[in-house]
Amino acid sequence: MNQATPAIVAERGAQRLPRLALLLFCAAYVLPGVFGRDPWRNADLTAYGFMAKIAAGLSPWHRPELGGITTDGGLLPYWVGALFIKLLPMLDPALAARIPFALILVSVIALVWYSSFHLARTDAAQPVAFAFGGEAQAVDYARALADGALLGLVASLGLLLLGHETTPELLQLLGMALFVYGMAAAPFRPLKARLAILLALPVLAASAAPAVALLLGVGGALICWRSAYEPVRASLLWVLASAALSALVAWVLGSWAWRVQALPGAEFPLRVGTLLLWFAWPVWPLALWTLWRWRAYLQRRHVSVPLLAVLVSVLSSLAMGGSDRALMLGLPALAVLASFALPTFSRSVSAMLDWFSMFFFSTIALFIWVYYLSMQTGWPAQPLANVRNLAKGFEPSFHPIALLLAVLGTAAWLGLLRWRTARHQHALWKSMVLPSGGVALAWLLAMTLWLPVLDYARSHRPLVERLARVMPAGAGCIAAPGQALSLVAALEVQGHWPVDARHGAQQTACTLLITQAEDGTQESIGTGWTLLATVKRPTDRSQSYRLYQRARP
Repeated sequence: MNQATPAIVAERGAQRLPRLALLLFCAAYVLPGVFGRDPWRNADLTAYGFMAKIAAGLSPWHRPELGGITTDGGLLPYWVGALFIKLLPMLDPALAARIPFALILVSVIALVWYSSFHLARTDAAQPVAFAFGGEAQAVDYARALADGALLGLVASLGLLLLGHETTPELLQLLGMALFVYGMAAAPFRPLKARLAILLALPVLAASAAPAVALLLGVGGALICWRSAYEPVRASLLWVLASAALSALVAWVLGSWAWRVQALPGAEFPLRVGTLLLWFAWPVWPLALWTLWRWRAYLQRRHVSVPLLAVLVSVLSSLAMGGSDRALMLGLPALAVLASFALPTFSRSVSAMLDWFSMFFFSTIALFIWVYYLSMQTGWPAQPLANVRNLAKGFEPSFHPIALLLAVLGTAAWLGLLRWRTARHQHALWKSMVLPSGGVALAWLLAMTLWLPVLDYARSHRPLVERLARVMPAGAGCIAAPGQALSLVAALEVQGHWPVDARHGAQQTACTLLITQAEDGTQESIGTGWTLLATVKRPTDRSQSYRLYQRARP
């Protein structure tokens, strides 16, 4: 063992998080949001639209389309969702499509645990050996760090919403986590590691991230080439083979697309800086602390492997104009990197993180409960008035199971606060318990107590229902030139209307036309169209959708 490592860990610090508590914790994070909601606007609904049309036989598997517009990304995520819709016909299609992506999130969480566990077992990552014994044993130390990495991933704010969607980025996240695991486990699980590496980069390429796959391949090959471990050096050919296979997969599936944006404006640094600050909280400051404390070990795999994945993710995000979805791909590796800061923490820093998490998330929980009380009882009156002003037409409903889950989650949070503050804890992962528990609590409360109003406000279902009330009998296809693909998906898979999104008002053969415009403005759509109705989404303030009908000659 290296005596100069910054990790000083006594045996009592290498406690493992109880497995039952860990499983319940992960269930409380993953399951809320899977059931009882529609696909939400933008990427979630767009991806589901492609999946639903493939499963219904309305779009070819090799060329999925919405309103005649084909996807420019990888096909694998849409195939996965469509396959589960066909395999589970007894379920609502949106739920069936969401199930595999929930399983993918579980897989990412598990891969982060095992990646940190294997990296912590390397000689360079071991804590200092005490003169008279009593230091943490290698396996116990690795388990404690792995628990911390898992908690750090769950605590990451950027994963909260994006990680619960049904989008290609979840498959990309899985590919990234597989790659980090393969590089981490190479000395200990050679066969599993090589299979993970061989699968990881093609998954990225088949999910519309071939450039990320190739960058990881180049960086991973360099790490393998310079490694002191023979099994890691032997993985070099597997990394190169995986990179070559990813390029082939991207070419066959048509995943190559130019996503780099033009030169950004003057506001770009501030916007990206703000995104980095909150999106990767709280693991980014811990990762920076790891790089500082372990700066003499930057070429060792427990630092270089997760650092490579983080750098590729950040560079991809910057190249795409500050994309939060590209930045999300680095969160698993960032959590692994952050876990190595835990054995170097001072007690004061740990206490500061605990107190911040306790007050911040307790305040959020209280806020959610007050609004729920107002929606159910009318007292206090102002929160309910705010809800009705923001989501016009919404009427609260009572769901006893949701209330029971919210009460249990809140009680678990109070118990966690009592456990953390009642006595001094020695476990390495103790600093991550309250941030991750607070995020899980906030998500659980939002997806139980607030789910009806959030679903009403964030889905396109209310808009489709309002359009259905003004749609003429026997309506044919609807032209939607220039409209967002999420609207096209809602019209096709929720409203069951054929849509033409490719042709303009004068070129389309449809008898109906939908446009979106600012209230009070005049549109120039050409002659031959009569305004039939103006419809708003419940949360729109200044914009509305206008439905036109072709005038009879």
